[in-house]
Amino acid sequence: MQEKRLWLVMLLVSFYVSAQVKGIVIDSISKKPISFVNIWVQNENIGTTSEENGTFIINAAESNKNLIFSALGFEKKTVKAVNASEVQLSPIAYQLEEVVLSRRKQTKELEIGRIPDAIFEAFDNGPRIDVKFFPYLTSYNRTKYIKKVILLTDNRLESATIKIHFYGVDANGFPAEELLKKDFVVSVQKGVLKTRFDVSDFNLKMPKNGLFVGVEKLLIEKNKIEKPINDLNSNKTITQIKYAPFVLYNFVETDLLFAFSGGKWSRQIKEDNTKIKAYEPAIKLLLTN
Repeated sequence: MQEKRLWLVMLLVSFYVSAQVKGIVIDSISKKPISFVNIWVQNENIGTTSEENGTFIINAAESNKNLIFSALGFEKKTVKAVNASEVQLSPIAYQLEEVVLSRRKQTKELEIGRIPDAIFEAFDNGPRIDVKFFPYLTSYNRTKYIKKVILLTDNRLESATIKIHFYGVDANGFPAEELLKKDFVVSVQKGVLKTRFDVSDFNLKMPKNGLFVGVEKLLIEKNKIEKPINDLNSNKTITQIKYAPFVLYNFVETDLLFAFSGGKWSRQIKEDNTKIKAYEPAIKLLLTN
């Protein structure tokens, strides 16, 4: 009987160990760690983010599961969980583009992306990327440059870090390649705030087919919020873990609702292709000339 109990304990311990995949993500050329890498268990709603030193921990119940590693400026890579103790990502070699200097006047400004009453909503199910679509209007010809991104957040920490993405639109209406060549990681201060982030240095223009702007929560130690709560099932005190900041959402009617999860984009749509009512991140853009 004692041997059976010992075997059961060893089985549970081995299962727990196999569920915890620990590793580090590094640049294949410089061998330097890569911060804030988006990491997913393929086709599952399980994900995490690498820390500033490139290290990560992710739950993968089976060692033969695939992990997807994605970071701006690097080639996406799929690795078996059992082989993920050190993951090397290859930098993307961008072709040098001719730099065209344009004199921006910045004498006109136009704020777009109407935000109704913001509704508190948080996503804590992995480094999911929620996006908001901004269609192009001919009236933007006079204010074609993107000057600032305006984001509404509720942050319980003194400071928290979040990543902002800009995507083009592909032939099927899905988010396409990112418009930036490096991560745009910003800090959000404590409180319920509307924060304006200056992106004028990126020289971004409003694409003629519109663009998606997305927010990605970073599941890192710096953003972690731990709170003891009473579990009604077990009647024990457990630790609830969430990650700041919480992004405010709007409940809107739309036909373009996308999210990046499980290593791929998915679209929420009705069978009859009519508009749906759903939550989208409260994001606005400030355009200038």
